[in-house]
Amino acid sequence: MKNIVTILVLVIAFTFTTQAQQRGGQQRGGQVSTEKMLEKMTTDLNLTEDQQNKIKPLLENQKAEKKASMEARKAARESGVRPSKEEREQLNADSKEKATAFNTEMKNILDEEQFAKFEAMANEKKGNTENRGKKKKN
Repeated sequence: MKNIVTILVLVIAFTFTTQAQQRGGQQRGGQVSTEKMLEKMTTDLNLTEDQQNKIKPLLENQKAEKKASMEARKAARESGVRPSKEEREQLNADSKEKATAFNTEMKNILDEEQFAKFEAMANEKKGNTENRGKKKKN
């Protein structure tokens, strides 16, 4: 009996350790730091130093906007106030507008080949996010 309990404890500890290691470079809340994002983009897209200097403020701004909107949603959720359909539509429209503006800026900074790779990376990430949501619902 002692052996079974010991084995169960070890399996549970191993599982938690493995899950923590898989989250590796992510910070609290599952967000990757701006520096890590820029490093990944630099290696994947072969960014020049000038491009890095132009992209870094965009990434920081995007991260700050996402954080602010998350905090606003959290505050609304805690207060029990649900946005109306029109408000949700407006939030979605604003989000799409910000994404379009970000992509336009990126297109101005990157060359055609780099931008094509950037879009492919974004579409892959978007697909992973959609699949993750579907797994949770099932």
